[in-house]
Amino acid sequence: MATAIKKGSALQFYKELTSPNNITYKQPIGLYIGGEFVASKSGKVFDVISPSTEERITQVYEAGDADVDSAVIAAEKGFAKWSEMTPYERGCALIKVAEKIEENSELFATVETWDNGKALSMARDDVKLVAQTFRYYAGWCDKISGKVVEIDNDTFNYIRREPIGVCGAIIPWNFPLAMLSWKIAPALAAGNSMILKSAESTPLTALLFADMLREVPEIPKGTINILSGYGAAGGAIVAHPGIKKIAFTGSTATGRKILKGAADSNLKKVTLELGGKSPNIVFNDAKLDEAVESVLFGIFYNQGEVCCAGTRLFVQEGIYDTFLEMLKKRALELKVGDPFDPTVSYGAQTNKLQFDKVLEYIAQGKKEGKVLTGGSRIGEKGFYIEPTIFTDVDRNAVVATEEIFGPVLSVIKFKDADEALKFANESDYGLAAGVHTTNIEKALYVAQHVKSGTVWINTYHAMHPQLPFGGYKLSGNGRELGEEVLNNYLETKAVRIAGISTGLGAPKLN
Repeated sequence: MATAIKKGSALQFYKELTSPNNITYKQPIGLYIGGEFVASKSGKVFDVISPSTEERITQVYEAGDADVDSAVIAAEKGFAKWSEMTPYERGCALIKVAEKIEENSELFATVETWDNGKALSMARDDVKLVAQTFRYYAGWCDKISGKVVEIDNDTFNYIRREPIGVCGAIIPWNFPLAMLSWKIAPALAAGNSMILKSAESTPLTALLFADMLREVPEIPKGTINILSGYGAAGGAIVAHPGIKKIAFTGSTATGRKILKGAADSNLKKVTLELGGKSPNIVFNDAKLDEAVESVLFGIFYNQGEVCCAGTRLFVQEGIYDTFLEMLKKRALELKVGDPFDPTVSYGAQTNKLQFDKVLEYIAQGKKEGKVLTGGSRIGEKGFYIEPTIFTDVDRNAVVATEEIFGPVLSVIKFKDADEALKFANESDYGLAAGVHTTNIEKALYVAQHVKSGTVWINTYHAMHPQLPFGGYKLSGNGRELGEEVLNNYLETKAVRIAGISTGLGAPKLN
């Protein structure tokens, strides 16, 4: 239940905390608007819960409509300054952001682990990717350019690429820092300002990032604004006429609402990175030891809370029994528990709502298939779930068709490449796919014909800032990362100048 924090000095916007691995630091708890931490207009706050202990970490201020209004005013001022800076200046500023992230990497990883529940080793990898993403887009600042178009000898024609203006971003709770960087870095590289709403389950590292920005004065105040809050705050961002573009990562159901809300407001541009039910295909000729590791990483990485997780495993009939034995053996060796324990494979589901949802899907899966491993929660404290694998699952079963977003894998047998493709493409989703084979022609054949935005061959979850990421079908539209994402944050303007060689003036009406 929302309560009020007693007002006082600026210190009211920080709370001194000590993490489970004994790092003491000052956690920002205010809304970050116009380069300062402020209280929400309502004074409301909400609890931030540790998924590994189910205990409260702290409280943070909850944004509402009035706070979004304030953020838009600040972002417009920030845009006026940031967009007029030279590309070189913007690039240098983003490099400094990357450097600050690297300087504070252990604190970022610690708070991400505490707030999200993922293993500390995974959080450290996330922080490295965040810094890499800002460095990558820093390099794009002075490479965004238009071009001259040769049409005739009497006109001079050129195309400009211009920033859109104030952009909004709504990010999920599974990769709080990584999703922040995927949205903010390219938006700023293109010359825009940003209002970002973090997920209510995981607001802490976004606020830490905002605090770090105070050490980067090269970025004008208001260029980046960070709001903590629930869906209502996200709805206010979508509906606000001062925001010209929305980038959203989350569920397909919420994506539909955002698309409709954007249409009902000012027809703002929208990119959506949504759900998935990704196929992971293992052929008879795969290197089985490596394929087993890749499959397990594909489904159990980040507690299975990954939109592109390889949740549907298709195994060719010639190796089916052998592969399942190997898979079971390795799955039973995985350790689930305290995310700060360096020996754990993965930690806790991020929030109770998702924890309960996954357990409901597991109960359904027990009716639809056979349990190879797992199938239960672990302990009585913390949102821990065993690595769960179902076999003999019908392709139309609930656990084989709906996005679970947890450590649950469904295994299905197939005969040949065409049947594997048929099974893979039956899904309404199309975010990613995995292929495991030593035959490159077979791998490329599947990659060409599977309806997925990303295809990993003999690997999985191999993300890189240079590679675009996004989905087909119900997995969304637009792309994150790579050069492609910049198109989402730029307007294209054609300019035509008459009378260059003939003195031809403006056209006249008779």
